[in-house]
Amino acid sequence: MARTLAEIFGLLVDDSAPVGFRAYDGSAVERAGAVGVVEVRSPRALRYLTTAPGELGLARAYVTGDLELRGDLYSTLQALAHHCRRPIPWGALLGSVRRWMLRRPSVPAEEAPPPWMRGAVRHGKRRDARAISHHYDVSDRFYELLLGPTMTYSCAVFDREDATLEEAQREKLDLVCRKLDLQPGQRLLDVGAGWGGLVRHAAEHYGVRAVGVTLSRPQAEWAGRTIRDAGLRGRAEVRHLDYRDLHEGDFDAIASVGAMEHFGSAELAVYFGSMLERLRPGGRMLNHCITRSSGRQRHRTGPFIDRYVFPDGELESVTAVIGSMNEQGFEIRHEENLREHYALTLREWGRNLERHWARAVAQVGERRARVWRLYMAVSRIGFTNNDIQIHQVLGVRVDREGRSGMPPRPLWRPREQPPEDHRPRRAVRRSYDSTVSALSAAGSLEIPTPTGQLTPVPPSPQ
Repeated sequence: MARTLAEIFGLLVDDSAPVGFRAYDGSAVERAGAVGVVEVRSPRALRYLTTAPGELGLARAYVTGDLELRGDLYSTLQALAHHCRRPIPWGALLGSVRRWMLRRPSVPAEEAPPPWMRGAVRHGKRRDARAISHHYDVSDRFYELLLGPTMTYSCAVFDREDATLEEAQREKLDLVCRKLDLQPGQRLLDVGAGWGGLVRHAAEHYGVRAVGVTLSRPQAEWAGRTIRDAGLRGRAEVRHLDYRDLHEGDFDAIASVGAMEHFGSAELAVYFGSMLERLRPGGRMLNHCITRSSGRQRHRTGPFIDRYVFPDGELESVTAVIGSMNEQGFEIRHEENLREHYALTLREWGRNLERHWARAVAQVGERRARVWRLYMAVSRIGFTNNDIQIHQVLGVRVDREGRSGMPPRPLWRPREQPPEDHRPRRAVRRSYDSTVSALSAAGSLEIPTPTGQLTPVPPSPQ
């Protein structure tokens, strides 16, 4: 007798999984306290799953709506990942396949062609431009809904538990500027500049002349409008340009935030070599990129990400990134893993998407919006579970005498703002200390610390 779909679900997911199940054949699995429910809504879902077993078939079924995941998507997918039966009982599953399930339905229009149909040269200029267009040339308004006011599409830095996404993104932009030690009048190159958040921040707050390049024309046009609106013309610009076609050099600093993933593993040496040539001696480069958690993992992304999100995207290990930078002549001075921060960033992007779901669907259509909903949840799981990481690597082009221009131990502290009364900071500090001493002599005093917590000061001994 043929198995019900609920019985097939039981072959794949163990009995302790906090996930329920419902299917069009009427079968169901009820779980008390379930975080979510898997719902197979049509026979077409089974055809997707059978003709493309694994994540690609799941993605096709979910994007089309033939498979639904009720409840919190992140929690449901995490539970399924933790409670998937291993090894998968392929024999029992094959015995449940029927001939009609082997007829593959039409592939969703949102899916990119397979790699072998994209062009002869992987990471050639034309193929890279098409890959970038697939991901970014969707709708600027959609990205505004997803990313928030900063329009910063990379890992934020949450320096406080209660930091908002906007605050965390501004902290990330400022951290990049501090690591590069930007000074007024210097020249900054931002490779993969996106919507221009970093070039605007650096020009406005650090007084540099910033040039960004992006392969997305809509991004460059959006960035140009915001640069004009901010009154930064002549100090900041974003060009629609492949970095390989940029012939300027002698930059004081280079930032590459979320761009290296698009260039390909085979191009790392060429990329970092060209960046070194564009830097003046003593100049710094900060490479901020997603990496594999181990060099033993495959560097090409899985089929869902490759077909629906980042065609031709590749992830290297941090050892490969550091090694390539070093071999091309950079002296590596600092490295930092921001993995947990990216999980928090994706949580906030996911919340933005749900909060603005109807408007997001109006911009890009329900299927494309479902791609992004799935992408946010899957990526958050990847960073949470340490399947992928995000690293900032700082390199310096030393001069002929071997001087790096780096301080002995940089702490990347935010720059202090001048006191409101413009007195020298040392005098303000003495006045503050005198006040504390006088008050603490009279009894116990609580002083706000820079983190907002209260630090008790004991009474002075009598």
